Amino acid sequence: MNSFFARKFVVQGIFIALTAVLIIRLFYIQVISDEYILSAENNVIRRLPIYPARGVILDRYEKILVQNEPVYDLMIIPREVKAFDTLEFCKLVGIDLAGFHKRFKKARNYSPYKASVFEKQLSVQIYGSFQEKLSNYPGFFVQNRTVRRYPDSIAAHFLGYIGEVNQKVIEKSKGFYSQGDYHGITGIEKSYEELLRGQRGVQNLMVDALNRPKGNYANGKYDTVAVSGEHMISSLDKELQKFGEQLMHNKIGSIVAIEPSTGEILSFVSSPAYDPNSMVGRKRGNNYMTLLNDKYKPMFVRPIQAEYPPGSIFKVVNALVAQQFRLINENTYFFCPGGYRYGRKGFMGCTHVHGSINLENSITESCNTYYGYAYSRMIDYAGMRPVNGFKRWRKAVSAFGIGTALGIDLPGERNGLLPTDELYTKRFKNNQWGSAYTISLSIGQGELGITPLQMANVMAIVANRGFFYKPHLIKAIGSKKVIKKEYLQKNNAGIDSKYFNVVIDGMSAVVNQPSGTAWYSKIEDIEMCGKTGTVQNPHGKDHSVFVAFAPRDNPKIAIAVIVENAGFGATWSAPIASLMVEKYIKKSISRPQIYVDRIMQANLLPGAIQFSSTSKKIAIDNISSTTNTNEKPNRVIRTNE
Repeated sequence: MNSFFARKFVVQGIFIALTAVLIIRLFYIQVISDEYILSAENNVIRRLPIYPARGVILDRYEKILVQNEPVYDLMIIPREVKAFDTLEFCKLVGIDLAGFHKRFKKARNYSPYKASVFEKQLSVQIYGSFQEKLSNYPGFFVQNRTVRRYPDSIAAHFLGYIGEVNQKVIEKSKGFYSQGDYHGITGIEKSYEELLRGQRGVQNLMVDALNRPKGNYANGKYDTVAVSGEHMISSLDKELQKFGEQLMHNKIGSIVAIEPSTGEILSFVSSPAYDPNSMVGRKRGNNYMTLLNDKYKPMFVRPIQAEYPPGSIFKVVNALVAQQFRLINENTYFFCPGGYRYGRKGFMGCTHVHGSINLENSITESCNTYYGYAYSRMIDYAGMRPVNGFKRWRKAVSAFGIGTALGIDLPGERNGLLPTDELYTKRFKNNQWGSAYTISLSIGQGELGITPLQMANVMAIVANRGFFYKPHLIKAIGSKKVIKKEYLQKNNAGIDSKYFNVVIDGMSAVVNQPSGTAWYSKIEDIEMCGKTGTVQNPHGKDHSVFVAFAPRDNPKIAIAVIVENAGFGATWSAPIASLMVEKYIKKSISRPQIYVDRIMQANLLPGAIQFSSTSKKIAIDNISSTTNTNEKPNRVIRTNE
C-alpha cells in the first residue's frame, strides 16, 4: 500500500513539473520574447532581402570605369493577386498580354505563397510611372536593387559582366547565393567576385491590406544591414584604353600595354569590342545571342586567348638566348646571300641580300639568314645531341613566359604553344632530328603560338633588362589599397643584363633610323625601341604585328599590337603602337590629325578593303617566313617580300 502511494506521488510530481515548464515557456513566448510575432504576422509583414551594391571599379587614376545604377524588380505573390485591368498593367510594365500570362503561370508554379520575380530590372522611369498605381495591383510589390553601368562604354573584355545565378552556382556556393542573386560571369567581375559581391541584408516591412509599406517591423530590430562590395583600383589608364579602342575600330586584333616596372596593364584592347552596357537590363539575353553569333567573335578575349606565331618579333628572344649560351655575341657576323640553306635542299628565304651582317643589324634589318645560323648553333653545335640542344633552348625560351599562362587576374587565359622535343620525335619517328627539321622556329613560325599578352610581357622583360613582374589588371583592393604579394615578386628570365644592350640598339634603330622597318612610326622626343613582324595566315591576309617599349632609358610602357589580316607590321601595328606610346607618355598626340584619322577610319575587317601598292611602298617590313607544320627539311620557306 505504501508502495502504491509512493508511485502515485512520483507520477503527480512529474505531471506538475511538466506543466510548470510549459507555463513558464508560454509566459516567455507571449510576454517576454517577441521572437514568434514575426512568424505569426506574416500576413502583414514582408521579409525582403537587401541586395548590396557591388564594388565599383576605377582606373589607375581612380576615375570610374563601372558603377551601380538603381533598378527595380517587380515581385509577385500569386495567392494575393486579385482581379485588375491587365491591359493597363502590361502597358505600364512594358510587356504584352501573352507575356503577362506566361510570367504569372511561372510564378504560380514556383509557389502560390512565396514571392518571386515577375519582371526584372524595371528602369527608374518605368518604376516612376508604375509606383503611383501599385496599390491597384494587389499581390505585386517592388524590390530595390542595383545593376552595373559603364559611363564610357569601354573595356568590356577586361571588366566582364554579371548575371543571375543558376541552381548549380547556388549549390556550389554552400548557401551564400539564393535565387535572384547576381554574380560575375566573365572578366574582373568573375575573378574578384568574392570581394566585389558584398553581403546581403534583410529588411522586415509592415504592409497594409492594400500591399502598401507602412514602415519597418519592430523599428528594424530584426533587420540586418547589407555590406557593399570592395572597390577595385585597376591598372588601366581610362583615356589610353578609350584611345586604343578607337584606333582598333573596324579591325580584328589586340593591344596590350604594360608598365614594365610594375607589371600593371595600362591598356587591354580586344577588337572587335562591344558596349558592356548591352549586357545589362531586360534586353541582355537578346544582345548576348547577337554577340555570340557575330562572325567576328566580339566576345572572344583575344589578348589572352588568341594564339599567333610571333613571326620576326621572336628574333629578339633567339638573339638573347643564343648570347646567353655564348654561341654568338655582338661581334658575330654571318653572311646572308638572300636566304639560309639547310639540309640537302632546304632554303629559307630572307627579305634582302644583306651580305655580311652582325647581331645588331640582324635585328634592325630582320635578317632571317642570321637566325637560321644562330638557331643551328643552339641546336646542332652546342656540344650535345640535337634533341638535348633543343631541350635546353626550349627551357630558356619558356623563362620568358612563353608556352605557359602568365597568371593574369582574368579567367580563361591560354598557355600558348611552345613545342616539345616529344612532339618532333613522334612526328619524325626518331630522336635524331636537328635544327633543319625545326628551322621555322628560328624566325618565330612553325608550331609556336604566343598570346598578345605574352608578346607584351617579352617587351617588358627587354625593357627591364632581364626580369618581369606578373602582368595584372587590379592595382589595389579596397580603401586600404591592398596589393597582392605575388605582384611584387620579380621573375627572372634567365638572361644576363649585359646581353640586352646590343639587342636594344638594334630595336632602337628599327624605329629611329631611316633604314629601320618602322621608321615612319618614329615619335618626336621619345626613343621607342621596337620590332616589326608580319605573320603568315593560312586563312587570308597576313597578320600585322609590332612590339616595343619606350623610352629606352627608364621605360614607362611596353606594348604589343596585332592586327589580323592587315599585312605588313609597319603599315598598321607599328603606327597604332606609336600613337599609344605617345598618348601615354605625353598625354597628347603631336602628329597631324590626318595621321590619326587614317588609322581610326580604316576598315581592315576581312574583305572590307584591298591594300594599295602605295601602302606597300610606304611600309617596308621585316616579313617573317612561313612553314607548314608537317613539312620536312627538304623544302623552300618563302617570305612575303
